[in-house]
Amino acid sequence: MKKMVNMKRADYLSWDEYFMGVAVLSGMRSKDPNSPVGCCIVSEDNKILSMGYNGFPKGCSDDEFPWAREGAPLDTKYLYVTHSELNAILNYRGGSLEGSKLYVSLFPCNECAKAIIQAGIRTVIYDSDKYRDTEASIASRRLLDAAGVRYYQYDRSGRRIELEV
Repeated sequence: MKKMVNMKRADYLSWDEYFMGVAVLSGMRSKDPNSPVGCCIVSEDNKILSMGYNGFPKGCSDDEFPWAREGAPLDTKYLYVTHSELNAILNYRGGSLEGSKLYVSLFPCNECAKAIIQAGIRTVIYDSDKYRDTEASIASRRLLDAAGVRYYQYDRSGRRIELEV
């Protein structure tokens, strides 16, 4: 009788591909017409703990609050939107996020960096860094560096993943 060789599939997703994919998919829930951002928080042993996307707080209508980027401050989204990272942190109901990793489709702003640090998240993996030279991004890096939070940009594999739903 011929012996069968049991070989695993070679084209499976890496952890970074998987969790960044979950973050990007979460961002697709956002109603933000300009910057839909998603986030996925993962334990040290690669279990998904929480997810979030940018949007208005619970009970605040997506149709009544502004999505504009320009205009008087009260007429833009910036004073109202909760970022994906903060939403993911607030959505977690399991206790401590100490030592976890956070995957996010856009580098965190300074306000999210503070929440990340306070929550005990140790690593941030981000995709886009389109606001790198803004004061919020520079401040975020200073905060993360000072707190010893490791961060690095996701290295895109070029793999295309399609969903049919």
